[in-house]
Amino acid sequence: MPNKYYPWMISLRPKTLVLSLSAILMGNALAYWQQSFDLLIMLLSIITASLLQILSNLANDYGDAVKGSDQQNLLGHKRGLQLGLITLEQLKIALWITVILCIMSGLVLLVLACNNYQQLLIFVLLGLGAIIAAITYTIGKKPYGYIGLGDLSVLIFFGLVAVIGSDYLQTKVLSASIALPAIASGLLAVGVLNINNLRDYDSDKQNHKRTLIVLIGKTYGCCYHFLLLMVSLGLFALFAYQNLHTYYSGLFLLTLPLYIKHIYLVFKFKTAKEAAPLLIQMVKLALLTNVLYCLGIILS
Repeated sequence: MPNKYYPWMISLRPKTLVLSLSAILMGNALAYWQQSFDLLIMLLSIITASLLQILSNLANDYGDAVKGSDQQNLLGHKRGLQLGLITLEQLKIALWITVILCIMSGLVLLVLACNNYQQLLIFVLLGLGAIIAAITYTIGKKPYGYIGLGDLSVLIFFGLVAVIGSDYLQTKVLSASIALPAIASGLLAVGVLNINNLRDYDSDKQNHKRTLIVLIGKTYGCCYHFLLLMVSLGLFALFAYQNLHTYYSGLFLLTLPLYIKHIYLVFKFKTAKEAAPLLIQMVKLALLTNVLYCLGIILS
């Protein structure tokens, strides 16, 4: 018999927090490399990003439940709401509480990190944009997650905004060169979403949830996944070659055998049940790659 915290734990999806953690670590490692680093700013960045990820997870469950698009996918959506352990009203309250926590954490971070009102205003707008994006992924009359734009949103917020933004909060310098690892990190996060959408292809198609995979089909979806991972690793390698110039910067290449195995399994899977372990595998791969790359940056 699950305890009273179990429904919320499976709804918050703590395993997905590694995506926001990876992006923030990447931005702060780049800031450390640029000789500008504050531990408190990094910790507050991690807390704020994690809250935004939780908000996105809860909003995703709420939007899918309202539209009824999660009812036929018990394998992919074993959440408190779907299992009847949380009511829709309780989830709505949790959403509002999380929004408030995001705003509070974000404001403390920005007051501490920003040097002037212009910087503060820009990041307040970015923060509000992130909150709106998290909510409108599946909530609203025209949620963008239902028209194939989820991948682009993940690339922007888990790549460009998270990495470049967290770097800027430390350095106060906007560097074009760090766009390479920012995009690379974002593409790995897109890879996680892509596996999720490959797993849910049949149920999403049945419920008219037009993810990118539903639009292009599973075969092209697997090729797209391969492209995401190869471009990501290529961008990491390009930045290392252009800027780091040490053997440590190649530490992330230790993951190559794992990528080969992962890609092989992606092209081989047939059912949603077979795809489920690939999602956990991709989350771990994204985290490991980012951590090794961050370590290489710091040692360089």
